Amino acid sequence: MRNELKANPIQRGFSLVSAIFLLVVLAGLGAMMVTFSTAQHQGMAMDVLGSRAYQAANAGVEWAAYNIETNPGVPGAVNLVPGTGTALGGNLAPFAVAVSYTAASATEGTDVVWAYDITSTASGLNGAVPGSADYVERVINVKMRE
Repeated sequence: MRNELKANPIQRGFSLVSAIFLLVVLAGLGAMMVTFSTAQHQGMAMDVLGSRAYQAANAGVEWAAYNIETNPGVPGAVNLVPGTGTALGGNLAPFAVAVSYTAASATEGTDVVWAYDITSTASGLNGAVPGSADYVERVINVKMRE
């Protein structure tokens, strides 16, 4: 005679319910991990774009400093626009940079001293507009004295 264990009718299918529950929980955890990973990658990409925008704005300040050195006492402005002859090169090429500076003179003893207020704004990325997902803007204000 064979001894067979008969399952209680109440316990039939219990392991199937447990397996489905575990699959649903694991699928939910996997989906959350993908969402967090995507958000992390997007955040890192925006950090890189922000650094590039800062460097583009810094290049605008350097342009103003060069112009001040070569032509002191004269205010100036320039727009470095992507796709034109005035655009920045390399990784900074996609950014539009607006640079302006004002000049003010003061007399110290017998010397005339010039002070400059420089504003450089790097914005956009390939034409991105404020509010879009890949828009970045950095503004640098510098006071210089000659």
